[in-house]
Amino acid sequence: MPIPPSGEQFEIRHGHQRATIVEVGGAIREYYAGDRAVLDPFPLDKMADGARGNLLVPWPNRLADGKYDWDGAAQQTALTEPEKHNAIHGVLRWCNWVPVERGESRVSMHARIHPQMGYPFVLDVSVAYELTDVGLAVTTTATNLGETACPYGTGQHPYLSPGEGLIDDCELQFAAATRIDTDDERQLPTDGVPVAGTEYDFSEPRRVGDFQMDYAFTDLAREEDGRAYARLKGADGATAELRLDENYTVLEVFTGDTLAPDRARRGLACEPMTCPPNAFNSGDGLIRLEPGGSHSAVWGVRLR
Repeated sequence: MPIPPSGEQFEIRHGHQRATIVEVGGAIREYYAGDRAVLDPFPLDKMADGARGNLLVPWPNRLADGKYDWDGAAQQTALTEPEKHNAIHGVLRWCNWVPVERGESRVSMHARIHPQMGYPFVLDVSVAYELTDVGLAVTTTATNLGETACPYGTGQHPYLSPGEGLIDDCELQFAAATRIDTDDERQLPTDGVPVAGTEYDFSEPRRVGDFQMDYAFTDLAREEDGRAYARLKGADGATAELRLDENYTVLEVFTGDTLAPDRARRGLACEPMTCPPNAFNSGDGLIRLEPGGSHSAVWGVRLR
């Protein structure tokens, strides 16, 4: 039997929920509550499109020219978005991850970054997926195994599902004070823009319609439990709800307009990130992991 493009599949279950985690990129391929998709899946016989479900390590989003300076040394990574002359979404998206812990409702995947062009550090990374009564919880942990400090950021690229149809018929709600504006040519950050009262203000639920966006938002509003939320209510009345812990300070929201025609606007990318785009150059939100140091961040999603 041919090997799927996303490699070995690891299914976890809890009650009526099921999720499938994959070998390639340690990504989440699908998550359902009963027959209803909570995260828009990608097919078993296809590669992940639009970074769907991918881990974004050791930097999320874009790195201008693939260049940065770290502790006095210039670094140059591969340009994985060559048409815009950027490096995008880190180095682990297409690597093989291995399960280090596996149970009926939980699987933990592991990968290691060895010193390489543009990232001469040793970073141990694990991502644990667990289904509970309150949905799916995803914990990403990185540990610096090297002898020098390393720059680090993380993110993930889930697409909230509208159920049947497109996101156009959904209501979206998330609350943030600042939108990170970008240039038109390379989608690199320019400045922070207040959100309140603009067309990007979704602090109260409103219909998505044909609205398009692909921006990072920060200064996220936190609810009583200390988490930030994004909610996508489908035409069926069910809501896919994303939650971010305090370590995720940025939320990228992408309406999927640039994907292939049969995939465009089939899901809403709501990407938790620990730092904004180009953080390896700006230093904004960038984590300095000292030798032996670790960092963990948790996001989750459920159907309400």
